[in-house]
Amino acid sequence: MNEAREQTEEIIDILYEELDDNENKKPRTYRNIARKEYLDVAKKRRPSKKQRRKAIKRQLQYLKRNLSYIDRLLASGAKLEWLSAQKYKILLVVNEVYRQQLFMYENSLNRVDDRIVSLTQPHVRPIVRGKAGSSVEFGAKLSASCYEGYVFLDRISWDNFNELSDLKAQIEAFKLATGYYPESVHVDQIYRTKDNRKWCKERGIRISGLPLGRPPKNISEETKKQTQLDERERNCIEWKFGEAKRRYSLARLMTKLSNTSETAIAINFLVMNLSALLRRIIMTFFCIYFRKNILFPIFRFE
Repeated sequence: MNEAREQTEEIIDILYEELDDNENKKPRTYRNIARKEYLDVAKKRRPSKKQRRKAIKRQLQYLKRNLSYIDRLLASGAKLEWLSAQKYKILLVVNEVYRQQLFMYENSLNRVDDRIVSLTQPHVRPIVRGKAGSSVEFGAKLSASCYEGYVFLDRISWDNFNELSDLKAQIEAFKLATGYYPESVHVDQIYRTKDNRKWCKERGIRISGLPLGRPPKNISEETKKQTQLDERERNCIEWKFGEAKRRYSLARLMTKLSNTSETAIAINFLVMNLSALLRRIIMTFFCIYFRKNILFPIFRFE
């Protein structure tokens, strides 16, 4: 909300300067006081719930006053055409941010549907992951599958979705591409639901992992060995995500719009698959070359 308040102050400055109205004074936005009140809470390491709620109330009041000033300037003859396309988009986003934050404040809530957390990227949603390093992540959520070393990007969404529903669609897409169902699928624990297991069993597909329910007391060595092999196979997709982040800059996307970000993510996986294909071609060439020299050595006489 502090960023939204600063943006509305810039919009007020632009509209007032373009209006050229010397009779009326420039609206007072109290920007220095608002900035100081924001920093008093933002600089605290762990502000209390009462302090945060009080700071939110004050920022809402400043934001409401600024939006009313913008409406008054527009009624006095100012035009939205004076704003750039970026500023006009931010003004629309700020109005929605004010509505969401006011709704959460009045109802003492911490969440709202389609919550905006960035003015320049309003399509980004907070995704609670519960990890040790960062409990909440921001960005696109991906659903991907790996087959013979190649990664297929099955779904990109800016909303938090439950990926267990994508298993059936991914298997059907695999059958459409290859003409047959896979012998086995190696998935994370979230995919191993009762419905997914039943669906795979009906089609003769073995799903990785132990059966649902309480773990049996005595597990055979064959079952343990098969579980370990399945986890090794599943690590392929985890390794691919790590490779995409470290080597192909998937973790450092600089795009702002949703469609350009999705394009950059797709190109990232495309380049990674092309690199894998190139490595296979090079390895095949060297295997053929060395096999030929071993079977038919070259003799030189001097």
